[in-house]
Amino acid sequence: MSSNRIPRASSRQPLTVASPPVQATPAKVSFKTQMLKVREDAIVQAASRLLAEKGFDLMTVDEVAADVGIAKASLYKHFPSKEALAAAAMVKVLDRACAFLANLPDTHPLDQLKAVVRWMMQLQLAGEMPSLPSQNSSLRATLMNNKAYMDGLMEASDRMGAWIEQAQAQGLINQQLPAIAVLYTLYARACDPVLDFLKMGEQLGDEQIVELVLSTCFDGLVSR
Repeated sequence: MSSNRIPRASSRQPLTVASPPVQATPAKVSFKTQMLKVREDAIVQAASRLLAEKGFDLMTVDEVAADVGIAKASLYKHFPSKEALAAAAMVKVLDRACAFLANLPDTHPLDQLKAVVRWMMQLQLAGEMPSLPSQNSSLRATLMNNKAYMDGLMEASDRMGAWIEQAQAQGLINQQLPAIAVLYTLYARACDPVLDFLKMGEQLGDEQIVELVLSTCFDGLVSR
């Protein structure tokens, strides 16, 4: 008799069929929550525009509420202070900046830096770059304690700082300049008053203004 016996059914291991993973049903967002989010976005957008137009010191919460079409008390349900409102506007800009940086093609570091500065100046000329005072203790404290703001700032700074160091290593940016000084110089183009002065002259278009300031920023004023 052959030793190759067919095992009895009772001796076979039971077959188990894996159950398909259970897909978690996303929590349904209530209509009220959706409307509150829409209103909050509108408040931040209005604040960003007024901050770009007037700056932090001249912008008032009443103006923001009026622009959105809500009572000031309703605005305070979203943002407890003018500083918190300005911080939310800056977080929004930093979110856009980080997305822009992440989507830049992996090309020459100097070209990447120029692309970022060009984008910042275009935002300013379009009235979409909030203007904040360089010295304001209450606003500074709010920003420093805002995790989303600090995370966004560090992400943008780390990425740009790496490009600056690469460009310096390649001899394209003065190696004697501290990288942090170069970074702050580039950041300053986001609130450069030269852009507004040139625009008021009504002799140059926005893109011409951007390219002229970009040239002075990266190439300097020395004749080649």
